[in-house]
Amino acid sequence: MTNTPLVNDLIRVCGEAGVRHRRADLLVFEADGSADGSPEKVLPLAICLPTSTEQVAGCVKVARKYGVPVIARGAGTGLSGGAVPLAEGIIISLTRMDRILDVNLAERTALVEPGLINLDLSTHIKADRFFFAPDPSSQKASTIGGNIAENAGGPHCLKYGVTTNHILGVEFVLPNGDVVWLDSNQTGYGGLDLTAAIVGSEGMFGIVTRAKVLLTPIPESISVMLAAFASMDDAAQAVTEIIASGTMPSSLEIMDSLSMQAVEAAYHVGYPTEAAAVLLVEVDGHPLEVAEISAEVEALCRRIGVVQYRQSYDPVEQAGLWLGRKMSLAAMGRLAPNYYLQDAVVPRSQLVKTLDEVARLSNESGLLVSNVFHAGDGNLHPLILFDRRETGAVERVLHLNHDLVVACVELGGTLSGEHGIGSEKRDHMDLIYNESDLRAMAGLKRSFDPDDAFNPGKVLPKGMLCGEVKDLHMQRMAQKYGIVAF
Repeated sequence: MTNTPLVNDLIRVCGEAGVRHRRADLLVFEADGSADGSPEKVLPLAICLPTSTEQVAGCVKVARKYGVPVIARGAGTGLSGGAVPLAEGIIISLTRMDRILDVNLAERTALVEPGLINLDLSTHIKADRFFFAPDPSSQKASTIGGNIAENAGGPHCLKYGVTTNHILGVEFVLPNGDVVWLDSNQTGYGGLDLTAAIVGSEGMFGIVTRAKVLLTPIPESISVMLAAFASMDDAAQAVTEIIASGTMPSSLEIMDSLSMQAVEAAYHVGYPTEAAAVLLVEVDGHPLEVAEISAEVEALCRRIGVVQYRQSYDPVEQAGLWLGRKMSLAAMGRLAPNYYLQDAVVPRSQLVKTLDEVARLSNESGLLVSNVFHAGDGNLHPLILFDRRETGAVERVLHLNHDLVVACVELGGTLSGEHGIGSEKRDHMDLIYNESDLRAMAGLKRSFDPDDAFNPGKVLPKGMLCGEVKDLHMQRMAQKYGIVAF
């Protein structure tokens, strides 16, 4: 195959081993973890695998020279289509930039490259009794750069916060190829906190090439409790009452019977599959505090009514319980050949109503929905199970997904808790944001990237960057499903 001038210039930056441009290689990068089926997606022109900030900046300058878009990519575990190219351009894959550059235990910080796998950082500093708190379920594979792009959360974000709470500064390649350092942790810092704008920007503003992250001390004591309930409503009510009592566990997770069946068949972790739902509660801190809070949680759960209750201080047993929760997505293949995962958020006080509505919509659609989610902060993850080989199955799934999102918004919720908007929820944005809101977001995008060269077509509804005014979501949904009014 004859190389194009674009490919030749990229090879001059990254070397032969750092550029992929043959079709078989490009196909691997056509999708991310969302298995996004958008008809908009296209094959990239080339994949760059830089090993330094200088190479990233060089690739950006080559893309600028040829007027092609740039899509940054980590491990490809994203679940909103964020790393799926929607226009012919280059993908800059950061997986070879995976070093821990510095650890400063006195300051409780580490300087890392974006391709570092999330869990590898915690493993590296475990002997020093520290860990990196953001822990998405994909932490064995997802990269810190990807976590920054999506502002990833995880089970422990209830107590410790999401990624933005643990990023102190970033080295950043702008769309013109310039490299800047943005640091919100300077003593007496008085400028604009651009680091906060970068976290969660989904690769639309530039590319993070280094990050200064906050390290958290490993707690003295950890207790994990499993409470099994006869109904999902009871499990959701327990979450509401635990938080209302003033107790703050480090995590509160719920799994329904369907998800437990899949997990038990795959991993045999000991979940009570006869129960309608289980609540996983983790409490950490000083041993006396942990014992006191654990007793309060147990009393509350038993008052609501549990069919089984277990508590463990044993790290091995705890790891088993968490294995089932964190690998639940991987186990869904035992229930159906395909799934569609949603990421909406509702107020904790609306959990019972929301789950009742999910069950109603599932029954109406004839599609099974498995629920496994971060109950402590109301971050739902309904998994719509289906077989795309069935005629009309994809359309039914998309219709149900739309109804689930609308239901969550109507109950006071929002579109995403940790997966981002990407292309998957882009056309739902005007359910919660008005025209002025969206124009403000588009203005921030233009201030970093006036040519819309970085990850175009993501987050903002089409037309917002060029000034169009449309009720895009309603128009598209009405056209797609023949809906007259909502």
